[in-house]
Order: sequence, then C-alpha cells, then structure tokens
Amino acid sequence: MKKLIVGNWKMNGSLAANQSLVQAMLGGLAGQAPASHMALCAPSPYLAQLQLLLTGSAIAWGAQDVSSQEQGAFTGEVSAVMLKDFACRYAIVGHSERRQYHGETDSVVAAKAQRALAAGITPIACVGETLAEREAGQTEVVVKRQLAAVIHAVAHCTSEIVVAYEPVWAIGTGQTATPEQAQSVHAVLRGQIAAATEHPERVHILYGGSMNAANAASLLAQPDIDGGLIGGASLKAADFLQIVAAGA
Repeated sequence: MKKLIVGNWKMNGSLAANQSLVQAMLGGLAGQAPASHMALCAPSPYLAQLQLLLTGSAIAWGAQDVSSQEQGAFTGEVSAVMLKDFACRYAIVGHSERRQYHGETDSVVAAKAQRALAAGITPIACVGETLAEREAGQTEVVVKRQLAAVIHAVAHCTSEIVVAYEPVWAIGTGQTATPEQAQSVHAVLRGQIAAATEHPERVHILYGGSMNAANAASLLAQPDIDGGLIGGASLKAADFLQIVAAGA
C-alpha cells in the first residue's frame, strides 16, 4: 500500500502564505510522482484557493471538519455537499482538538464520517487517548470505542474511510509515541477494521502525533502505519516533502 501523508494546517494560513507554501511544495515535486499519496487539509475559507492551486497536481485537498447535519439552520456549519462543491477529497472528523474544545462525542464524530461518505468525501476519522487514559492502561479501550462508533455508522462502507491514530498527549507537545508504541495501537486498529470489512487492506491507518521530518522514516517503517496526519511540519514545504519522501 502506498503511504498517505496528509497535512493539517489547523487554524493557520493566509492567501499569500498559502500560495507561497503550495508553490514551494509543487516546485519541490518538480513534476515527478511523489513517493506517497499527498493531501492538504485547510481552513474552509481557503478551500477555493487550494482547488485553484492544486487541480491537476499530485496533491489532493480536504477540509478540517464537516457538519453532522445535511443542511438547514445551523449557523457557522459547513456541510459535506458544500465541501464537495470545492472538490474536497478528504474531511478530517473527530480531531482531538474538536473533541476537546468543541465537546464532540463519538456519536457526533460518527455522524460526520457518515455525512462525508454520503457526499463522496473520504473521512479521516481520528482516534486517540489522553495521557491520563494511557497511564490508566485504557489506550486500547478508548481507541476501539471511538473507532467502533464510526464503523457502526458507516457500516458496509468501512473500507472507504481513513483512520488516524493521534495520541492526545503527543499533539503539539513535541512528544511522540515511539515507533513501537504507535505500531502496537495501529495493530489493534487494524484488527478491528479487519473484523468489520472484507477489504481491510484498503484502509490507511495514519499516525498523527507530532510526526516530523526527523522521526517520519522510523514511524513509517512500521508494518501497520500507512502514513501520517501532519500538523506543524505541514506548514514548512521542505519538512512536509521530506516526510512524503520517507514513505517510499
């Protein structure tokens, strides 16, 4: 399986900065097919810009969130159908920051995944434990519960999702799970997916806890780590391209 490297810009960017960053990435690829599949997930106001800059390139694009509702009186929400208008390939759902700061529950995350799939967008469903949950020995219970909600909602379409394991204690902290720690959780998730679909080999399971240019190769060498969900390093073209190359 070819690796999948997804940049999550979070709440960063401007029209000028985005253009410089994307042009540097495209220039770095120099017309060659990248070693890994690539995508950039930007704040919603910039999706039209990404569509303009990336159409016809090797880099796909997506959103950082999607509404659990189809349409209607939900001020500030962005529906999956709207994202499809901008040719989004992916939508991140259930990122730990959404769960933590916006109170998103497993059932809300599952509904968002279902909405994305219904619109022809691949959801990147995030799961992960806090430091307290890890120290209590609850890692496996937590991530399996979070993924089970998504699997239940998307049912026979489970093979069409992407899963991202992002230990909450390793996001933006500079801490990273060791390759062995990450692999052990990815193996658990792989088994759960295998029990839910006839085609588990289609599902990329990404690692999303402070993967960077320095540690990407050792993480991506693990048998069940199929790529990365990259935060800070996706804002630096050279670093992001180095991670993409590490997936070879």
